[in-house]
Amino acid sequence: MAGSVSHAAGQPAALDQPEVTGPVLTLLDSGTTATRNGRRSFASRHPAWPLTALLIGYPIWWAVGLADFSWMILAVPMIAQMIAWQVRGERRLRVPPGFGFWLMFLIIAVAGIATISLTAPGTVASPVSHRILSYANRTADYLSVTVLLLYACNLTERELSRRKFGWMLGLVGLYTIAGGLIGMVMPHLHFYSPILQLLPHSVRLNPFIQASMQPGFAQVQNVLGSVGGRPKAPFDYTNTWGDCLTILVPYLFVGWWNGWPGRLGRRFSLRQQRLAVLAAAGIAGIPLLYSLNRGAWIGAGLSVAYLAVRFALKGRTALLAGLATLIAIGALLIVVTPLGGIVTSRLQHGRSNNLRANLSSLSVTDGLASPILGYGDTRQEQGSPNSIAVGPSLKCPTCGQLEVGSTGQLWLVLVCDGVLGAALYLGFFCYELWYFRHDQSPEAVAGVLVILLSFVYLFTYDAVGAPIGFTMLSVALMWKNRLYLRELSAAAAPASAAS
Repeated sequence: MAGSVSHAAGQPAALDQPEVTGPVLTLLDSGTTATRNGRRSFASRHPAWPLTALLIGYPIWWAVGLADFSWMILAVPMIAQMIAWQVRGERRLRVPPGFGFWLMFLIIAVAGIATISLTAPGTVASPVSHRILSYANRTADYLSVTVLLLYACNLTERELSRRKFGWMLGLVGLYTIAGGLIGMVMPHLHFYSPILQLLPHSVRLNPFIQASMQPGFAQVQNVLGSVGGRPKAPFDYTNTWGDCLTILVPYLFVGWWNGWPGRLGRRFSLRQQRLAVLAAAGIAGIPLLYSLNRGAWIGAGLSVAYLAVRFALKGRTALLAGLATLIAIGALLIVVTPLGGIVTSRLQHGRSNNLRANLSSLSVTDGLASPILGYGDTRQEQGSPNSIAVGPSLKCPTCGQLEVGSTGQLWLVLVCDGVLGAALYLGFFCYELWYFRHDQSPEAVAGVLVILLSFVYLFTYDAVGAPIGFTMLSVALMWKNRLYLRELSAAAAPASAAS
C-alpha cells in the first residue's frame, strides 16, 4: 500500500522527476499563506526561511558557536508560524506516518524527570543539578527536531520545493567534505567563537561548552599510538562528523545530480555537473578514512551496497557505472597509498572495544532496571571495566566513572528512557522504513538509506544534535514528496476525466 501512491501518480524513474508548473502547481499551492488585506510579513511570504537559514547558513552557526543550539533557536519562529496558520485557518497541519510512535517517545522522554534523582545499578551518585541540565538540553533537542519535522512537512511545494530541499541537504554534505579536508591538513586549527567570549570563565571550562563554542577542524587524539588529527568540522566531534557525512552525501545525488541552481549551473553542462558530483562523493572518502571512524566506514560500505542494488534494480546503468568507478578508484588508493596502512592500523588498535562493551552491557542492565521511564539522564559507572575501585584522581582525572549511555544512541535511550522509550524510538523509524519500502523516488531512496544508517550507528554513535536533525529532515523530504505526488494525482484526475 505504501508504494501504491507513487506508482499511481505515474512517478518517473529515480533521479529524473520533473518539476510541475502551471495550473496544477497553483492548485497544489492553494494553502499558500495570505492575509485578508493582502499584506504579508516576511515570514508569511518566505515561510521556509528558518530551514534555509539552518542549512545554507550551517557553517555560520558553527563558527559563532551556536550550531548545537540552532535547532532550538529556529524552532521558535517555526512554532510561531504554525500557530499563525492555525489561528488564521490557513492550513491544516499534517503529520508524517507513524508519528504516534514518536509522540509517545517524547512523552516518555519528558516524564523521565521523575526518575532523574535515582541512582541506577552499577553507577555512582552524581549531582542532580548536572543531570537536569543534560536532561533539559537533550529533551529540548528532541522537541526541536520534532518541530523541524512538522514544519518541513507542512511547507508547500512553492514555499520549499523538493528539489531545493534536497539541494540544501546536499550543500551541508559539501560543507562536511570541505571541513574534513581542512581538518586533515590543519588539524590544530581552532578558534574561540564570539559567543564563548561572552560567557563567564567558569562556564567556559565546561567540556560541552568548549566542544560547541570553541570550533576546530579536527579532534587531536592518540588512536594509532601517536597523536593525530581526526576531522570534525563543521561539527563538535569526529564521530558526529562521520555520521553526518554518510547521511548527507546521498543528497548530492538527490539535489545536485539533475543540475545545479542559478548561474553556477548554467556555466557547466549537465555532464560536467554530474562528474563533479561523483568527484565530490569520491573525495569524501579521503577524510572519512583519516577520521578513523570504524562505524562510519561500515556505514559507507552499506551505502555503496544499498545504492548499487537500487540502481541495478531500476536499470540506472550510468549511475551504477559511476558508483563502480568510485569503488575501483577507492580500492586502488587504499592499496597503493598510505591510506591502506591507516585502515590496517585502525583495525588493529581497538582499545575502546572493551570499554564500549562494558558500558553497553551496563546500559542494558540500567534500562531493564527502570523499563518504563528510564533514569531521565545518563549515569557514571562505578569504577572501570578493570575494577570498581578505579576512579578519577589528581594524576588521572579521566580514569573510571565513564558515562553510561555515551557509546551509542540505543544505549543512551535505554538508560534515559527505559525499554519502552527505546521501543517507541525504534518503532517510529521502523514504521518509516515499512511505509516507504516500495517508493522508488530519489527522495525515498536517500531517506530509507539514512534511516538504515541510523540503525547501524545505534550501537556506536549518539544521534542527539545534528544526526537526528538531519535524519528527521530526511523523513520530512520523503513525506513531502509522497504528499506532493498524491495531490498531483488527485489534481490531474478531474482533468483526465474531462478530456
